[in-house]
Amino acid sequence: MFLALDGTFLVQLVNFAIFFALLSVVFLRPVSAAIRRRREYINSLTTDYDTYQAQAKTLREQAEAIRAAARRDAEAIMTKSRAEASNAAAALTASYVAQVQSTIEKADKTVAEELEKARVNEHETVQQLANLIVERTLSEQAR
Repeated sequence: MFLALDGTFLVQLVNFAIFFALLSVVFLRPVSAAIRRRREYINSLTTDYDTYQAQAKTLREQAEAIRAAARRDAEAIMTKSRAEASNAAAALTASYVAQVQSTIEKADKTVAEELEKARVNEHETVQQLANLIVERTLSEQAR
């Protein structure tokens, strides 16, 4: 018969059970544990990668915010400096305009005084010039 239940079948069945138990203890459990540890390691790497990516993104955003704030501060400082320079230039211009105006007024006053002196002595000067012209004319005619 093809499937006869005799003693060899039971021995083979016990032999198979012992082989499977040994196979499970020696090979399947350690390999399964190694696969599980490897899977946990890979999952932890993936989780760490995602965590580090999120941290890097946050840090990039913070750095951009800091750069933007620095740009705004620099622009504010530049604007303030430009305004101060413009005010200083206006003050200098006003000072020099006042100096120029003062110099012009002094010059006008000096010219007016000299003109007044010249007008006071105008009659005498005209008389002297007229006498000089007459003398020259007469001396030339006398020659």
